[in-house]
Amino acid sequence: MKIQLETIAPNTKSPFRLLHLPRLNHLFYWHFHPEYELVYIEGASATRHVGNSISNFEDSDLVFIGSNIPHLNFDYGVKTDYIKDVLHIKPSFKEQMLADIPEFSLIDTLFEKSKHGIVFTGETKKHIGKRLKELHLLSAFDLFMESIQILKELANSNEFFLLHDYPFVNRYRKKEQDRLRNIHEFVDRSYQRRIEVFEVAQLCNLSKEAFCRYFKKTTGNTFTSFLNQYRISQAKRLLLMGKNVGETCYECGFESLSYFNRTFKKISGENPSEFKRQYQVNLKMKK
Repeated sequence: MKIQLETIAPNTKSPFRLLHLPRLNHLFYWHFHPEYELVYIEGASATRHVGNSISNFEDSDLVFIGSNIPHLNFDYGVKTDYIKDVLHIKPSFKEQMLADIPEFSLIDTLFEKSKHGIVFTGETKKHIGKRLKELHLLSAFDLFMESIQILKELANSNEFFLLHDYPFVNRYRKKEQDRLRNIHEFVDRSYQRRIEVFEVAQLCNLSKEAFCRYFKKTTGNTFTSFLNQYRISQAKRLLLMGKNVGETCYECGFESLSYFNRTFKKISGENPSEFKRQYQVNLKMKK
């Protein structure tokens, strides 16, 4: 099973980054990232795959995942109408705050436990899940303070179990992680224009042919396939923001509307217009 290093753009200096209602149920996204991750999903029954642990959850799940532990997106293959919120926490939060402030000692212990992968249950899952669903309504300051309170409650909870008996160790060396991150950052900066493979190969100090072999072996995808998946994920974001199909196509680096439509359907199982229409229908039904 191949793994990808997810790049989480540091939009602010805040240690917290919230993803409200991210939808990746069409994509098998086996990935890891330096950020700690607290994920809550509701209205779904699916597979919980974190590190070497594979199990199932019913109706909802609340999991705290340590830095660089590979995991599958919790909504993979879900067909029901679900809610998902993900709170990413930068490693610097533990390194620079938790280690130096004695009042944070319990939260620091929570972060140490997260190396095993932590599943929260019972009233803790119900109560914290409700609060995570409301984070997107808060100002930046209130989100920061509420995130601290959530971590405090999780640190004091006894309603949990660990997914691994021992801390999970990512087999990727730091050099490998840095190389993958450089590639992802380059794509994030450049996906709106035409990208030549030799440009990315130069980042890795490899020939074009050597880079293609390396990328396929490391990620399980060709670079073109990875780039298309990234562009389609950005296209979905723009469509949900109200952009039309034509605008979205060219803003995401596609040079042909027909190729964009084919690629979108191949990756998502539906064309861009259907995707946007279905989202609008679901939105009306929730109101």
